[in-house]
Amino acid sequence: MILPSKHLSQERALLTVGAHVLTYLARPKTVSALWEELNRHNESLTATPPRRITYDWFLLALDLLYSLGTIELDSGLVARSIE
Repeated sequence: MILPSKHLSQERALLTVGAHVLTYLARPKTVSALWEELNRHNESLTATPPRRITYDWFLLALDLLYSLGTIELDSGLVARSIE
């Protein structure tokens, strides 16, 4: 689930999804704005329909990033941790 495996492709692993999320956190954003931006970017990547992640998978990626100390929640905004 966290890492790719025999039954989970690399692009769906939570670590990969979390890395994609981090690329959109140049400035703090709300969870919904981050979700919309991630989906908008994924749709414009290729002409073929991409494998979209579900909202619950997105939230699991945020949980993983939070537990690793990579992101924090401050006044309702998700931001990269300074430490």
